[in-house]
Amino acid sequence: MKQFLEGAAAIGRTVALCRPGVICAYPITPQTHIVEELATIVANGELNAEFINVESEHSAASCVLGAIATGVRAYSSTSSQGLLLMAEVLFNIAGLRLPVVMCCVNRAVSAPINIWNDQQDIMVLRDAGIILLFAEDIQEACDLHIQAFKIAEDHSVMLPVIVNIDGFILSHGHEPVELPDQQLVDKFLPRYSPLYKLDPSNPMTFGALVGPEWYLETRYAIQQTMNNEVKKKIKDVSEEFTNLFNRTSFGLYEKYQIDDAETAYVTFGSIAGPIKDAVDELRVKGEKVGLLRIICYRPFPQEEVAKILSRLKKIIVVEKDVSLGATGALYQDVVTSLYIELQKGNGKNTPKVTGYICGLGGRDVSIDDIEELYYTGELVSSKFVSVKEENLGNFLMK
Repeated sequence: MKQFLEGAAAIGRTVALCRPGVICAYPITPQTHIVEELATIVANGELNAEFINVESEHSAASCVLGAIATGVRAYSSTSSQGLLLMAEVLFNIAGLRLPVVMCCVNRAVSAPINIWNDQQDIMVLRDAGIILLFAEDIQEACDLHIQAFKIAEDHSVMLPVIVNIDGFILSHGHEPVELPDQQLVDKFLPRYSPLYKLDPSNPMTFGALVGPEWYLETRYAIQQTMNNEVKKKIKDVSEEFTNLFNRTSFGLYEKYQIDDAETAYVTFGSIAGPIKDAVDELRVKGEKVGLLRIICYRPFPQEEVAKILSRLKKIIVVEKDVSLGATGALYQDVVTSLYIELQKGNGKNTPKVTGYICGLGGRDVSIDDIEELYYTGELVSSKFVSVKEENLGNFLMK
């Protein structure tokens, strides 16, 4: 049965169904409700786990690193400045090939201080070797958490996963959510069986000093896993989830009314909802437009994205992040994907690609704004900025 739940509470209850043995996080808005829910569940004896209070996010990340290294399923969550404080440890977790699962409740990064949603925080970690998944709604956020543990802990993967949800929009929003039975989750997600762990009876070295003669090989190994095993595992796990839970999981990306489209929006996160509404309204007006929603941002589904988009005339990338001094991060990946495949001779068409930054610091974006991008490709009430064609400095002063 569906329940009308706050997003953070629904995620907390879903994580509990995955039976983590150690949970450690530090409170930060708008993430706090997730770990509050988990703390309550543990305190009530509903989950046999250690909920460890620490003095900072850096300590929380260090704690789950230690837990997973000893063979215990571990979970944490954070946001914005908290994620940045974890960054050093998260690079270590990825480099040590430890399958920690986390949630990042995406929030703007200071200064100036802003507690509302955009996705600039997680972009700091996009190159860390962490699998990055983005949810559109609360139900998908819950479903991706269940899948994340199975993906991360697979012996062919052994990499951390961060499930990203938009702060306040999903963390504090309320939606009807279907939480699965414990038996069904247990059937889908077996107990964690580590490929390796710290064990006095079988000594191993973790995080050894590596010189120039071997460091490149460690990066290459993660790259190979990302491009080969991870993408395949995400697709397999998504298909298995769909069949077992009788609820669609899209895997790497979702195509929305794009098969016959001439123009497509590309985005990730909760803004896909209003973009879908805009696509529906434009379709009623006879426009051939669709949406490609990226779910798996790292590893980026380069070949798949290029194949879908290369036949189009126009691509409109909409995102809530900016690489200051360059463009939006998703825009870079879309353009790079198209160019690489074109260089390979896999595409003859070069669609026009325009990237737009929106919603920074929680600024509202309406369906009308999104539709106007389709018609004009210009700034809309200073809510969007094309970092390719406009002066970003002027935009920030408005």
